[in-house]
This record gives sequence, structure tokens and C-alpha cells, in this order.
Amino acid sequence: MLTLNLDSAIFYFGQEKVEGCVREMKDVVADVFSDKTEDREQVFGWYEVAKWTEPELLAKMEAKAREIREKADVFVLVGVGGSNNGARAVIKAMEALAEDDPGVEIVYAGNNLSSNAVHRLLHRLEGKSVYIDVIAKNFETLEPGLAFRVLRQWMWEHYGEKIAERVIVTGTSGSRLDTIAQENGYLFLPFPEDIGGRYSVISPVGLFPMAAAGVDIRSLVQGAADMEKALKAEAPEQNPAVLYAAVRHLCEQNGFAMEFLSSFEPALEYFAKWWVQLFAESEGKDHSGLYPVACSFSEDLHSVGQYIQSGKRNLAELFLYVEEPEYRYTVQQDRKIEDGFSYLDQKDIASINDTAFSATAKAHAEGGVPVSILSIPRLTPYYFGQMFYFFEFTCYLSGMFNGINPFDQPGVEAYKSIMLRSLKTGTEMKATTI
Repeated sequence: MLTLNLDSAIFYFGQEKVEGCVREMKDVVADVFSDKTEDREQVFGWYEVAKWTEPELLAKMEAKAREIREKADVFVLVGVGGSNNGARAVIKAMEALAEDDPGVEIVYAGNNLSSNAVHRLLHRLEGKSVYIDVIAKNFETLEPGLAFRVLRQWMWEHYGEKIAERVIVTGTSGSRLDTIAQENGYLFLPFPEDIGGRYSVISPVGLFPMAAAGVDIRSLVQGAADMEKALKAEAPEQNPAVLYAAVRHLCEQNGFAMEFLSSFEPALEYFAKWWVQLFAESEGKDHSGLYPVACSFSEDLHSVGQYIQSGKRNLAELFLYVEEPEYRYTVQQDRKIEDGFSYLDQKDIASINDTAFSATAKAHAEGGVPVSILSIPRLTPYYFGQMFYFFEFTCYLSGMFNGINPFDQPGVEAYKSIMLRSLKTGTEMKATTI
């Protein structure tokens, strides 16, 4: 099970303040932990893991995923934001830890508007056996809509009428994407109407692409379910999600501006991107909220690390610490060259990394940063499931503690309305227009 060490952060604010915050928020906590059978705003589909991970649905996804792994060279995941960040987090991590090349290359599209990226994508597909999964809740977002149009044309040119077996669409029932699937014979998977994109990873939105990449999605679902059970069983005074939300609330009350998610494991790079979206889009409202920043150490210690250590004291930091690496390597003695690093002889690189982590966490805490540590036993699908549910639950709690709705995203619509008005009316906007 994941474990959360909040000792440094609690010491920073004081035990009494943290406990007082939990007591003050007891009604909010009770509401967060209450039964979600009445979901008028259709936002709690993620709250019970079992709701969108029924055995029949998992089996359906696994069957199509096996076909893709047997027949495809390339699987294109078309989606933006919450429609691809969760799946990409796990797929990229498993790729980084794999000893062998994956049987299917996973390519990401529909997450930008770059003509260079489109050219590169189509070039990569030439001569390959291709399947695509288009993920869009209501199929109104420009990036995946544009990518699907371009890819459909490419697929028609290469597969003709056989395109149907190679296209999967994941959307809500009754949406335009659903109609397109019915009219063209594409496999349709449900994008739950009661889950927003950034909370959708433990549903067909995230699970099917992972399965296509060979990830054990049943293990991931089990990890999420176990975390759900653990959090809902723990009393608020000892509950790690409640205490973490309390620390974040105290940061907000005390004028903090940022929270850093830091890790000494490069395989977590894309998980950090998922985390950034979850908290930025959920809490960045009404000119408030902690700005989420991701750091990959030890590389970023040589840049952003300077600011964390000695910059403005308006930031908190949460470390992701992996307890057991997948591989180990011992540094051997070099008998030919004296390079000044003989103190590393016979040391395990994982232990060197652990030493760097411990030294950094200690230095940052002593430098006036509230430091928390989330320990992960190993980087496996099971523990990714635990991380996903833990952060979704804590984001919900944290938003409620700070008095905001963690499920809407009104700010995202501002640029869209200007952009779509220009595109639909044919009004050209230059890059310098403001």
C-alpha cells in the first residue's frame, strides 16, 4: 500500500493547526465521504471504482486489445488532456521500465494543432499496420476532431472499407462520435457521462489504451479499488487524504503560490503531467489555487532546484519516492582511470539515488519548504491504480476544503470561444493578436 509521510509539512504549520483544520472541515469531510447515489451534476462516476470497471466491459476491452497487439505495428491514441494523460502516464512508465521493445508502438495525436506534428505522425505511419482509438467525451474539442479527420483520410486511402475494424471510438452515448461509430461500424466504448476527463483514467478512457499497450488493467483496477477501500475506512484524523488536503488548505490560507511534485524516477515523468492537469484544472479558479509544478530530479536540481531551495518561501513540495526499483546495477571499480569518483565503487546506483533523494528532501525542509513524501512500493500497474485513486480523492477533498468546485473548468472555455468564433467566421487571427 502507498504510504504518505506528512511529518515535515505538519511540523511546518504545527500539529494543532492541522488538527484544527480537520475539525473545522468535519462537515465537508462528512459530505465528501457520503454516499454518491444522487449525482445530479454527473461528476461522481469515478468515486466507486467498480462502476465503470465491470468484468464484462473489461473483457470486451481486453479482447480488442489482444487483436491490436497481434495485428498492429502502431496504435494511435487520439485525445487531449484527460482523454490521454492517464493512459500515457502508465504506458510511458511501463515502456521506460521494459527490457524489450514493445510489440506495438503507441503514438499520441489530437493533443496539439501543429502542422509539423501532423506531418511527422503520417510519416511514422507509412508502411505500418495501424489501429486508432479516438477519445472525446462530447466530440466538440478541436484538437482530437482535427486529428480524427486527418487520420480518417489516411486510413481510407490505406484500408478502404476495412477501416472499420481498425478504428475504435470512445465517447458518450448519443454524442456525434457515437453516431459516427454506428454509421461506420466502428467499435464504440463508453466515455462515462458522469466522469470528467481528468478523473476518467480508471474507465475505458484510460484502461483500453493501456490494455492495447499490454498493461495488466485488472491489476491496475484492483489497486484503485484497494485504495478506495482503505481511504473510505480510515477515520479523518488519521486519513492520509484528509490530512494532505488539510496541509494544502493551510498552504492556500497562508498565501502559498505553488506545489511541486518531485521525483527521482524519470519513469514518472508523464504521471506528473497527469497530476499537473488534475490539480491545475480542478483548483485554478477565482484567481486562487496552488500552481502545480512537476520536477524530474536529479536533473532539475541543477535548475529549478535552486529556486526551491532559495527562492520565495511560498511553495510546498510533495515527493514521489519509489521504494524498490525494477533493476539494480553496482558501480564497478575502474583500475585504468582515476576520475575522482572512486567513492562510488561497489555502490548500488539505486542506493546512490536514494541518498540524493534523502539529502534533497532534508535540504528543502530545512530551507523552509513544507515537504511531504508519498512512498510507492514499486512501479507496477497495481500501484499506479492506487496513485490515480489517491490523487483523485485528495483533489476532490482539497477543492472542497478551499471552497471551489473541483469538477468544472470554466477557464478552459475562454480561449475556445474566441478561437472557434474566428474559425467558423473565417476571420484570420495573427499570432500577435491580443
